[in-house]
Amino acid sequence: MNEKVKPYEEKMTKAFDFLAQELASIRAGRANPHVLDKLKVDYYGTPTPIQQVGNVSIPEARMIQIAPWDKSLIKDIEKAILASDIGITPSNDGTVIRLIFPELTEERRKQLAKDIKKKGEDAKVAVRNIRRDGNDSFKKLKGTDVSEDEIAELEEDLQKMTDKFVKKIDEAVEEKSKEIMTV
Repeated sequence: MNEKVKPYEEKMTKAFDFLAQELASIRAGRANPHVLDKLKVDYYGTPTPIQQVGNVSIPEARMIQIAPWDKSLIKDIEKAILASDIGITPSNDGTVIRLIFPELTEERRKQLAKDIKKKGEDAKVAVRNIRRDGNDSFKKLKGTDVSEDEIAELEEDLQKMTDKFVKKIDEAVEEKSKEIMTV
């Protein structure tokens, strides 16, 4: 692949990786420790990810258990979970915190499917914007030592890469939608 196309591939990869993170954090009725990825707890004055202050496990299909290494953090972890948008009320027994995921209702499944599709569309828009930026920069090469055929080839390579990433996005969205509908 041409070196002039490489930076755009890296940007498209970042856009796809962001989508993958977003999809992983969607609660699909099953316990998924990635719903906690964005949550930070105040640990001696430093915002720290929950996974770094305790052991996160899944003892049952619809339960996440958080066992903090420092028991004084239980209240702080509870506050972080309550302040988040995951929509689950934590329960604790003084040593561990449990998050019990309710069964998904049909209405909630449909809402999640819409959210997934929207995130996918946003990712596709981001990839297409990267393609547009690349095409604009290639057009600016006109009149320099780069021939029109080379510019056309660069644009074609960029289009093929865009198509590849759009397909990957569609596949990821489809997979997550199926996961939600079959839980």
